[in-house]
Amino acid sequence: MSQGSSSLLKPDQTGRKLWKKVLEHRYLYFMLLPCIVFFIIFSYIPMGGLLLAFKDYKFNKGILGSPWVGLEYFKTFFSSYQSGQLVKNTLIISGMKLFLYLPFPIILALMFNEIRTRWFKNVSQSILYLPHFISWVVVVGLLQRVLAPDTGLLNQLISGLGGDGSTYFMMEPKYFYQIMFGSHFWKSIGWDSIIYMAAISGVNPDMYEAAKMDGASKFREIWNITLPSITPTVVILFILSLGNILSAGFDQLYLLRTPGNMELSDILDTYIIRVGLQSGQYGYATAVGMLQGVIGLVLVVLANRISRKVSETSLW
Repeated sequence: MSQGSSSLLKPDQTGRKLWKKVLEHRYLYFMLLPCIVFFIIFSYIPMGGLLLAFKDYKFNKGILGSPWVGLEYFKTFFSSYQSGQLVKNTLIISGMKLFLYLPFPIILALMFNEIRTRWFKNVSQSILYLPHFISWVVVVGLLQRVLAPDTGLLNQLISGLGGDGSTYFMMEPKYFYQIMFGSHFWKSIGWDSIIYMAAISGVNPDMYEAAKMDGASKFREIWNITLPSITPTVVILFILSLGNILSAGFDQLYLLRTPGNMELSDILDTYIIRVGLQSGQYGYATAVGMLQGVIGLVLVVLANRISRKVSETSLW
């Protein structure tokens, strides 16, 4: 009886300890409160709108009063001739941003870590962080000016070197991936390197001192100390990025789209906006968006499970 009663009291004791810790660190939880409210308002409450994916939405009846259509919208999307191309385009662009781009912020963070002149390091970081705060509207506007036929800076340079300076790069499909990746690289690399720099700053300096005493070169220090130390951070960020594998970046792609590159630049995000807001097919657009989220969630769970088994690094 005594063992049974003690086991019944354990949840209460755990609850008391939890509330004691909350009260002890109440100011930290108050700081966290705006973040929690933000996600409740903008992430959890809107999830009620996912009902549209299973209903034939009528304005006069509302979401709850509209008739059910079951999985009709999902069947329609997978039977559409556009679905294959849309998924392919999205995966290619997302794959480039996830896999091809991944090493560059890490390399930049390693380079920043080796700069010893403080003023030069601060200036370099400020210059590379700045593009993150420029909207995609401005970035694409600059690209259009630089890549414009005849009058663009690049075409003028080509013309000055004796080439044809009338190429309309934004309309040519063969230049689309280079323009897309280059603009993403320029805008994001500085900002994305911050978290890796934070991880590097947490490496124990004694490890570097021991490596120097053993005669290790700078490359060996980076390869054997720095990179293994920040690997858990890299893995966590990679797992989180998998959740957006079917969301290739609406702002950038919507603005980079032209009639010439539409075959490559039309992705699920732009398709959802087109059929949802422009065509008024709210239920159908919600169903496609829901597919993005569900597949992203499945990939995150699977990648997290694999990572936990292989490297003991995981989100939960």
